[in-house]
Amino acid sequence: MKQLRIKVLVGLFLVMGILAWAGARLWDSFGTLPSVPVAAPIVLALIAAVLAATAFSLRSRLRAQRERRPGAKGVEPLVAARAVVFGQASALVASLVAGLYGGVGAFLLTSGVDDARSSQAVYAGLSVVAGAGVIAAAIFLERVCKLPEGEEGDDGPGATRA
Repeated sequence: MKQLRIKVLVGLFLVMGILAWAGARLWDSFGTLPSVPVAAPIVLALIAAVLAATAFSLRSRLRAQRERRPGAKGVEPLVAARAVVFGQASALVASLVAGLYGGVGAFLLTSGVDDARSSQAVYAGLSVVAGAGVIAAAIFLERVCKLPEGEEGDDGPGATRA
C-alpha cells in the first residue's frame, strides 16, 4: 500500500479550490449561490476526531504488543490495514472538500462582504481548517500503523512475529 503524499493532497486542494472559485463565480452571475452548510465543519471535525482516536488506540495497542506486555491485546494486521485505508480515503476526500469550501470562501470574500456572505465565508474557512485536521489525523494514523524497520523479513510483509 502506498503512503499518502502531501503534494498530491495539496494539488487536489488547489485544483478543487480553483474549480470551486470559478464555479461559484459563474453560479453567482446566473443566480443566488447556495449557502455553505453549518454542518460541514462539524462533520469534518468529527471525522478528524474518529481518525485521531483510532490512531491513539492503535498506537497504544501496538506499543504494548511490541513491548510484549502481559495481557496486551494485539492488533490484527487486517484491522490496521483497514484503518489505514479509511484514513487515506478520508484524507483524499477531505482535501477535495476543503478545496471546494476554500474556493467558495475565497469567492465570498472577494465578491463583496455583507453580513450573509461573511458568515458563509466563516463557515467555509472553518471547513478548510477542519479538512486540514482530517488530513493531519489521517497522516498520523498512517504513521502509527506503519511497520517498523526490520519487521518485513522472511515471513513476508505484514507478518507478525511470535
